Amino acid sequence: QDGHSHLLASTIPNIRTYDPAFAYEIAAILHDGLIRMYRDGEDVFYYITLQNENYPMPPMPEWVTKEDVLRGLYPFRRALEGRRANHVQLFGSGSILLEVLRAQEILETRFGVSADVWSATSYLLLRRDALATERWNMLHPEAPPRRSFLEAQLAGVEEPVIAATDFLKAVPDQIARWVPGGLTSLGTDGYGRSDTREALRRHFEVDAESITVAALYRLARMGRISPTVVTRAITSFGIDPERIDPAIA
Repeated sequence: QDGHSHLLASTIPNIRTYDPAFAYEIAAILHDGLIRMYRDGEDVFYYITLQNENYPMPPMPEWVTKEDVLRGLYPFRRALEGRRANHVQLFGSGSILLEVLRAQEILETRFGVSADVWSATSYLLLRRDALATERWNMLHPEAPPRRSFLEAQLAGVEEPVIAATDFLKAVPDQIARWVPGGLTSLGTDGYGRSDTREALRRHFEVDAESITVAALYRLARMGRISPTVVTRAITSFGIDPERIDPAIA
Protein backbone atom coordinates (compact mmCIF):
# COMPACT_ATOMS: atom_id res chain seq x y z
CA GLN A 1 0.00 0.00 0.00
CA ASP A 2 1.05 3.58 -0.70
CA GLY A 3 0.53 5.42 2.55
CA HIS A 4 3.45 7.80 2.40
CA SER A 5 3.45 9.49 -1.02
CA HIS A 6 1.41 12.55 0.00
CA LEU A 7 3.80 13.13 2.87
CA LEU A 8 6.86 12.83 0.61
CA ALA A 9 5.24 15.11 -1.97
CA SER A 10 4.74 17.78 0.69
CA THR A 11 8.51 18.45 0.63
CA ILE A 12 8.35 19.77 -2.96
CA PRO A 13 7.56 23.52 -2.98
CA ASN A 14 5.82 23.76 -6.36
CA ILE A 15 3.71 20.61 -6.22
CA ARG A 16 -0.05 20.67 -5.69
CA THR A 17 -1.33 17.44 -4.15
CA TYR A 18 -4.92 16.17 -4.10
CA ASP A 19 -6.77 13.10 -2.84
CA PRO A 20 -10.23 13.57 -4.41
CA ALA A 21 -13.28 11.43 -3.69
CA PHE A 22 -15.66 12.33 -6.51
CA ALA A 23 -15.66 12.97 -10.25
CA TYR A 24 -16.60 16.65 -9.93
CA GLU A 25 -13.57 17.18 -7.70
CA ILE A 26 -11.31 15.52 -10.26
CA ALA A 27 -12.81 17.65 -13.05
CA ALA A 28 -12.19 20.85 -11.09
CA ILE A 29 -8.58 19.86 -10.33
CA LEU A 30 -7.77 18.86 -13.92
CA HIS A 31 -9.30 22.07 -15.27
CA ASP A 32 -7.25 24.10 -12.81
CA GLY A 33 -4.12 22.22 -13.84
CA LEU A 34 -4.70 22.90 -17.53
CA ILE A 35 -5.13 26.60 -16.85
CA ARG A 36 -2.10 26.93 -14.58
CA MET A 37 0.36 24.73 -16.48
CA TYR A 38 -0.76 24.92 -20.12
CA ARG A 39 -2.45 28.29 -20.54
CA ASP A 40 -0.53 30.36 -17.99
CA GLY A 41 2.76 28.46 -18.02
CA GLU A 42 2.93 28.46 -14.23
CA ASP A 43 5.85 26.49 -12.79
CA VAL A 44 3.73 23.96 -10.88
CA PHE A 45 2.79 20.33 -11.22
CA TYR A 46 0.14 18.10 -9.69
CA TYR A 47 0.06 14.86 -7.75
CA ILE A 48 -3.43 13.32 -7.70
CA THR A 49 -4.22 9.97 -6.07
CA LEU A 50 -7.14 8.07 -7.60
CA GLN A 51 -8.61 4.75 -6.50
CA ASN A 52 -10.26 1.97 -8.51
CA GLU A 53 -13.19 1.39 -6.16
CA ASN A 54 -16.57 1.64 -7.88
CA TYR A 55 -19.17 3.80 -6.14
CA PRO A 56 -21.82 6.39 -7.12
CA MET A 57 -20.58 9.81 -8.20
CA PRO A 58 -22.88 12.55 -6.88
CA PRO A 59 -23.19 16.00 -8.42
CA MET A 60 -21.36 18.83 -6.72
CA PRO A 61 -23.49 20.16 -3.83
CA GLU A 62 -25.03 23.52 -4.61
CA TRP A 63 -23.30 25.21 -1.66
CA VAL A 64 -19.85 24.09 -2.80
CA THR A 65 -17.70 26.14 -5.18
CA LYS A 66 -14.86 25.04 -7.41
CA GLU A 67 -12.60 27.20 -5.26
CA ASP A 68 -13.57 25.17 -2.17
CA VAL A 69 -12.51 21.97 -3.92
CA LEU A 70 -9.23 23.45 -5.15
CA ARG A 71 -8.25 25.01 -1.83
CA GLY A 72 -8.66 21.77 0.08
CA LEU A 73 -11.76 21.52 2.29
CA TYR A 74 -15.53 21.91 2.17
CA PRO A 75 -18.65 20.57 3.93
CA PHE A 76 -20.06 17.69 1.87
CA ARG A 77 -22.99 16.55 4.02
CA ARG A 78 -24.37 18.19 7.13
CA ALA A 79 -25.86 16.29 10.09
CA LEU A 80 -28.54 13.90 8.85
CA GLU A 81 -31.31 14.98 11.25
CA GLY A 82 -30.03 18.31 12.47
CA ARG A 83 -27.49 19.19 15.10
CA ARG A 84 -27.75 17.34 18.42
CA ALA A 85 -26.28 18.07 21.86
CA ASN A 86 -23.35 15.79 21.08
CA HIS A 87 -21.84 16.78 17.76
CA VAL A 88 -18.59 16.02 15.91
CA GLN A 89 -16.91 16.94 12.65
CA LEU A 90 -15.70 14.19 10.29
CA PHE A 91 -13.10 14.78 7.55
CA GLY A 92 -12.59 12.25 4.77
CA SER A 93 -10.46 12.04 1.63
CA GLY A 94 -10.58 9.83 -1.45
CA SER A 95 -12.55 6.61 -1.16
CA ILE A 96 -12.23 6.71 2.65
CA LEU A 97 -14.88 9.43 2.49
CA LEU A 98 -17.34 6.56 1.98
CA GLU A 99 -16.34 5.14 5.36
CA VAL A 100 -16.75 8.58 6.91
CA LEU A 101 -20.27 8.86 5.50
CA ARG A 102 -21.10 5.44 6.92
CA ALA A 103 -19.69 6.48 10.29
CA GLN A 104 -21.95 9.53 10.22
CA GLU A 105 -24.96 7.23 9.89
CA ILE A 106 -23.77 4.89 12.67
CA LEU A 107 -23.17 7.78 15.06
CA GLU A 108 -26.61 9.21 14.34
CA THR A 109 -28.70 6.04 14.41
CA ARG A 110 -26.95 4.03 17.13
CA PHE A 111 -25.44 6.62 19.45
CA GLY A 112 -27.50 9.78 19.02
CA VAL A 113 -24.45 11.78 17.94
CA SER A 114 -24.77 14.16 15.01
CA ALA A 115 -21.89 14.81 12.64
CA ASP A 116 -20.98 17.01 9.71
CA VAL A 117 -18.97 15.36 6.95
CA TRP A 118 -16.26 17.29 5.08
CA SER A 119 -14.31 16.39 1.98
CA ALA A 120 -10.63 17.18 2.53
CA THR A 121 -9.11 17.24 -0.94
CA SER A 122 -5.69 18.65 0.00
CA TYR A 123 -4.18 18.91 3.47
CA LEU A 124 -0.95 20.21 1.95
CA LEU A 125 -2.60 23.22 0.32
CA LEU A 126 -4.53 23.96 3.52
CA ARG A 127 -1.27 23.94 5.47
CA ARG A 128 0.62 26.10 2.98
CA ASP A 129 -2.12 28.72 3.01
CA ALA A 130 -2.28 28.70 6.81
CA LEU A 131 1.50 29.09 7.08
CA ALA A 132 1.54 31.90 4.51
CA THR A 133 -1.23 33.67 6.40
CA GLU A 134 0.65 33.31 9.68
CA ARG A 135 3.79 34.71 8.08
CA TRP A 136 1.95 37.73 6.66
CA ASN A 137 0.34 38.47 10.02
CA MET A 138 3.70 38.20 11.80
CA LEU A 139 5.36 40.63 9.37
CA HIS A 140 2.46 43.09 9.51
CA PRO A 141 1.80 43.29 13.26
CA GLU A 142 -0.11 46.58 13.08
CA ALA A 143 -2.43 45.53 10.26
CA PRO A 144 -5.72 43.73 10.82
CA PRO A 145 -4.82 40.01 10.87
CA ARG A 146 -5.74 37.94 7.88
CA ARG A 147 -7.57 34.63 8.18
CA SER A 148 -6.49 31.52 6.30
CA PHE A 149 -8.90 29.54 4.14
CA LEU A 150 -8.88 26.73 6.73
CA GLU A 151 -9.69 29.12 9.55
CA ALA A 152 -12.49 30.65 7.50
CA GLN A 153 -13.98 27.24 6.71
CA LEU A 154 -13.86 26.21 10.37
CA ALA A 155 -15.14 29.49 11.76
CA GLY A 156 -17.49 28.68 14.62
CA VAL A 157 -16.50 25.00 14.67
CA GLU A 158 -15.58 24.03 18.22
CA GLU A 159 -16.38 20.31 18.13
CA PRO A 160 -13.70 17.62 17.91
CA VAL A 161 -12.57 16.71 14.40
CA ILE A 162 -11.84 13.16 13.26
CA ALA A 163 -9.86 13.01 10.00
CA ALA A 164 -9.67 9.64 8.21
CA THR A 165 -7.32 9.03 5.30
CA ASP A 166 -5.90 6.18 3.22
CA PHE A 167 -2.46 7.69 3.89
CA LEU A 168 -0.30 8.20 6.98
CA LYS A 169 -1.80 10.00 9.96
CA ALA A 170 0.87 12.66 9.48
CA VAL A 171 -0.97 13.83 6.34
CA PRO A 172 -4.04 15.28 8.12
CA ASP A 173 -1.82 16.11 11.10
CA GLN A 174 -0.36 18.87 8.90
CA ILE A 175 -3.31 21.11 9.78
CA ALA A 176 -3.77 20.06 13.42
CA ARG A 177 -2.72 23.31 15.09
CA TRP A 178 -5.31 25.34 13.19
CA VAL A 179 -8.27 23.12 14.16
CA PRO A 180 -10.04 24.82 17.10
CA GLY A 181 -11.68 21.70 18.56
CA GLY A 182 -8.62 19.49 18.19
CA LEU A 183 -7.84 16.94 15.49
CA THR A 184 -7.66 13.15 15.74
CA SER A 185 -6.09 11.56 12.66
CA LEU A 186 -6.79 8.02 11.49
CA GLY A 187 -4.50 6.67 8.78
CA THR A 188 -2.67 3.70 7.33
CA ASP A 189 0.54 3.86 9.36
CA GLY A 190 2.40 0.56 9.19
CA TYR A 191 3.69 -1.98 6.71
CA GLY A 192 1.71 -2.49 3.51
CA ARG A 193 -0.18 -5.73 3.04
CA SER A 194 -2.61 -7.39 0.63
CA ASP A 195 -6.22 -8.24 1.50
CA THR A 196 -9.76 -7.11 0.76
CA ARG A 197 -10.62 -3.44 1.14
CA GLU A 198 -12.81 -4.23 4.13
CA ALA A 199 -10.10 -6.24 5.89
CA LEU A 200 -7.40 -3.64 5.22
CA ARG A 201 -9.55 -0.77 6.44
CA ARG A 202 -10.35 -2.68 9.62
CA HIS A 203 -6.66 -3.60 10.07
CA PHE A 204 -5.49 0.02 9.75
CA GLU A 205 -8.48 1.27 11.77
CA VAL A 206 -9.85 3.60 9.11
CA ASP A 207 -13.19 1.84 8.56
CA ALA A 208 -16.51 3.36 9.61
CA GLU A 209 -16.54 1.50 12.91
CA SER A 210 -13.07 2.73 13.87
CA ILE A 211 -14.03 6.28 12.91
CA THR A 212 -17.12 5.95 15.11
CA VAL A 213 -15.04 4.76 18.07
CA ALA A 214 -12.62 7.67 17.63
CA ALA A 215 -15.49 10.17 17.61
CA LEU A 216 -17.10 8.64 20.70
CA TYR A 217 -13.75 8.57 22.49
CA ARG A 218 -13.21 12.28 21.87
CA LEU A 219 -16.67 13.04 23.26
CA ALA A 220 -15.92 10.88 26.31
CA ARG A 221 -12.65 12.74 26.90
CA MET A 222 -14.62 15.98 26.86
CA GLY A 223 -17.04 14.60 29.45
CA ARG A 224 -19.96 14.67 27.03
CA ILE A 225 -20.63 10.92 27.18
CA SER A 226 -19.65 8.08 29.50
CA PRO A 227 -16.53 6.05 28.66
CA THR A 228 -18.80 3.03 28.99
CA VAL A 229 -20.46 4.05 25.72
CA VAL A 230 -17.08 3.82 23.97
CA THR A 231 -16.40 0.41 25.50
CA ARG A 232 -19.79 -0.86 24.35
CA ALA A 233 -19.12 0.41 20.84
CA ILE A 234 -15.72 -1.32 20.72
CA THR A 235 -17.33 -4.59 21.83
CA SER A 236 -20.30 -4.36 19.48
CA PHE A 237 -18.03 -3.70 16.49
CA GLY A 238 -15.88 -6.72 17.28
CA ILE A 239 -12.75 -4.62 17.74
CA ASP A 240 -10.04 -6.25 19.85
CA PRO A 241 -8.63 -3.54 22.14
CA GLU A 242 -5.56 -5.68 22.84
CA ARG A 243 -4.59 -6.32 19.22
CA ILE A 244 -1.17 -5.13 18.14
CA ASP A 245 -0.90 -1.56 16.86
CA PRO A 246 -1.13 -1.71 13.03
CA ALA A 247 1.72 0.81 12.85
CA ILE A 248 4.10 -1.95 13.92
CA ALA A 249 2.16 -5.09 12.96
